Amino acid sequence: MNDLLQKLLQKLDEPIARYSDLERYYTGTQPLAFLSPEAKEALGTRFGRMASNLPRLAVTSLTERLRVTGFTGADVWDDWLRNDMDQESATAHREALLLGSSYVIVWADRFGRPLVTVESAKQMACVRDPGTRRITAAVKRWETDTTTEAVLYGPEEIVRYRANQTGATVDGFKAVESIANPLGVVPVVRLLNSDRILDEGVSEIEDLKPLCDGLAKVLTDMMVSSEYVGRPRRTATGIELVEEPVLDANGNPTGETVAVNPFPEGNRMMVSENHEAKFGQLDAADLGGYEAAVRVLLGQVMAVSALPAHYVGQLSDTPASADALRAAEASLTARAEARQQQFGRSWEDVARLVVAVRDGVDPLGVDVRVKWADASTRSVAAEADAVTKLFAAGLLPASYALQRLGYSDDEILEIRAARRAETLDGQGVNLAALPREVA
Repeated sequence: MNDLLQKLLQKLDEPIARYSDLERYYTGTQPLAFLSPEAKEALGTRFGRMASNLPRLAVTSLTERLRVTGFTGADVWDDWLRNDMDQESATAHREALLLGSSYVIVWADRFGRPLVTVESAKQMACVRDPGTRRITAAVKRWETDTTTEAVLYGPEEIVRYRANQTGATVDGFKAVESIANPLGVVPVVRLLNSDRILDEGVSEIEDLKPLCDGLAKVLTDMMVSSEYVGRPRRTATGIELVEEPVLDANGNPTGETVAVNPFPEGNRMMVSENHEAKFGQLDAADLGGYEAAVRVLLGQVMAVSALPAHYVGQLSDTPASADALRAAEASLTARAEARQQQFGRSWEDVARLVVAVRDGVDPLGVDVRVKWADASTRSVAAEADAVTKLFAAGLLPASYALQRLGYSDDEILEIRAARRAETLDGQGVNLAALPREVA
C-alpha cells in the first residue's frame, strides 16, 4: 500500500474522538459533568439530558453572517450557483466552525463542467508543504454496504483504493483505478478555522465546553431542587400512619408491613377525626441563588464566544434601540469579519480551480477575489438613507451604491437594464422599430 496513503489515513483517524466529543456538545447530548456518582445514581434517568445548547448558537450565529455574494476578476458565479454553493457554502462554514476545518473538492462532471462538493473533516485529511502551506496531497475515505473506499488526490494523478470490508482504517486497501490530474495541483481546498500559523483547526465551541458543563450542572441542580423543595410541602402531626402489606413479585403478601402516608400526594383535602391532629405547611425553597449562578456562567459564555446578551436571553426591562443592538453585536461582527478573511482565501482557491477545470488554464494564474455580504446587522432604512445621500452628493456611482445596499452583480445588471428600458419607454423610443446596422 502507498506510504502516503497510510500516512494520510492515520492522520484522518487521529481527531475522530475529538470530533465525536464536539458533535455531542453541538447536539446538546453531552453527559452531565461535575456530578458525583452518588448523585447520578440518585437521579437515575430522570435528568438524562439537561443542556442549554449554546454551542450550536455560537456556531450558527457566526454562520449566518458568512455569506458569499460574488467574485471579481473571474466569471465563476454561474458555476457557483449551478453547484448550489450559495447554500452548500454555509454547510462548509458550519463544519469548519464546529470541527476546525472542512474541505471542498473541485473536479469535472460527466459533461466537463466544474463540479464542486463540500466534504467533512471526518472523511478527509491532507498534508501541506511547510514552505508554501499549500496542500500537496489529500485523501477521502468513506464506507459502502460492503467495502471501504478511499481516494488519494495528488498534483499529478488521482488514485482510488478499495478495501473489501467495512470499517477499514489503514490496512487492506488496494488500488483499483487511477486517472491523470491535468490541473497540476491538488483539486482540494481546506477551510481552516484558525488564527495561528501552525494550528490544524480549532473549534469555535472548544472554550465553551467547560462553561456549558457548569451551566448544565446548575440547571440540573435547580430542577432537582424544584422537584423536591421548589413548592410548599404539607405537614400533619398527631395522625397515625397507615400500614400496608409488602407484596412479593407475584402479588402475594410476604407477612411484612410498611408505613405509608395516610394522605396520598394527589389528595386536595386532608381530613382527620383525631382532635389532636394539626396541619401545617413548609415554605418552598428560594431558587434565586441558581439564577445568580446562571447569570455568572452566561457572562463567561458571552465573554469567550462574543455572543451579545440578547442572544442568550439576558434581556433588560427597557427595550434596546437598533443602535444599541448593533453596538452589542460589535464583537460578534468583528469575529465574523475575521472568519471572512480566513475563509475568503479558501473560496478564492476554489474559484481558481473552477476556472481551471472550465477553461483549461493554470489555476495559479487566475486572479480572483471573493465578495462577502456585510457581517453586521443592518437597518435597511438607515443604510438606504446613507447611500442615497452619498449618491446625491456625487460621491458614489449608481452601481457601487447598489452594492452597498446588498445587491449582487446579477441583480445590479438587471436593475440597470430595467432602468434603461424605463427611460427609453418614457422617451417614446421603440428599440424594436429602429433599423439594424448591416455588416
